[in-house]
Amino acid sequence: MGYPIYASTGLTHHDKSKAFQGVTIYTPLGSEDTYLIDMQGKIIHTWTTPAPLKPFYGFLRDNGNLSLHCFTGDEPFQGGGFGGTILELNWDGHEVSRYVNPAMHHDREYLRNGNMMVIGWEPLPAEFLTTVQGGTTPEGETPTEILGDYLYEVTPKGDVVWEWHGSDKLDTNIDIICPLDGRHEWTHCNSVAEMGDGNILLSFRSTSTVLILDKATGNVTWRFGPGVLSHQHNPTPLPNGNILIFDNGEHRVRGGSYSRVVEVDPKTNEIVWQYRGKPSLSLFSTGISGAQRLPNGNTLICDGRSGILIEVTSDGELVWEFVNPETFPWRGETGTRAIFRAQRYTVDGPEVKGRL
Repeated sequence: MGYPIYASTGLTHHDKSKAFQGVTIYTPLGSEDTYLIDMQGKIIHTWTTPAPLKPFYGFLRDNGNLSLHCFTGDEPFQGGGFGGTILELNWDGHEVSRYVNPAMHHDREYLRNGNMMVIGWEPLPAEFLTTVQGGTTPEGETPTEILGDYLYEVTPKGDVVWEWHGSDKLDTNIDIICPLDGRHEWTHCNSVAEMGDGNILLSFRSTSTVLILDKATGNVTWRFGPGVLSHQHNPTPLPNGNILIFDNGEHRVRGGSYSRVVEVDPKTNEIVWQYRGKPSLSLFSTGISGAQRLPNGNTLICDGRSGILIEVTSDGELVWEFVNPETFPWRGETGTRAIFRAQRYTVDGPEVKGRL
């Protein structure tokens, strides 16, 4: 979705009778700050990331600490979403912990056992140069390396106690790169979440695939997406067993380019709910972005490229809209309002209660 340079920013719409009341956290890409705003779009708390780290995105833990995925620019792999440091700050902005792995990218998940699951890049074995299918190599280039994804489960002390490698468990005959993407990466994992049964939910952008891993074996037990999703982000398990997904739609197979949020029943692979912009291009982000199902049934949506946060009802009515008012240099752009992801919390929830 494009946006006019001089359009209104901050809070642009709020139906108090239908919106879910709470506070929302977001980190503008390129900024040093992470903001907590109220329903009027007013900043009520700020965390500043210590140099030389730059924040990618953050969320609050149940203890009120801020977990930040950060980068320095010295990481060996610098594709979209790179960032080799997970930083935890307390409510007052003081460092509590730091985990460093230069190959990390995109996302992490705090597991119920107290450990953390992180995503990393690694060069694939040489034979994958010929077995990985799809993608496009620019004229004159000869690929010498393709990156794959791995998962590490790390303890609070940073010890790796479980690992998974896509090169061992994924199938080059099934997991095929979008023909409009390059071949420098195979799968490009952009999200990790723990299911209610302890299994792992992943999103692979390059192959437009969401899948579930059996934690005990590392094997794929469910997959969904190719031909239906297009370069999706942020699949989230819902209490009813369904999965909420931001379907970016950058290289959609049919029907033009647009984004949508879908709720998928993994038992039937049916889309049981979806939201599209009205008109369709009022919601379109070629990358990043996410969605959160709120306790009242509404859905908070981050239109990442445009830096627009919206809340919609189950009937698709837009009841809250906020436009990031700040612009920063990001990935070659002189100024962008982009936001990777946003999250809303209740003021009486454990993340916030008694701290405002």
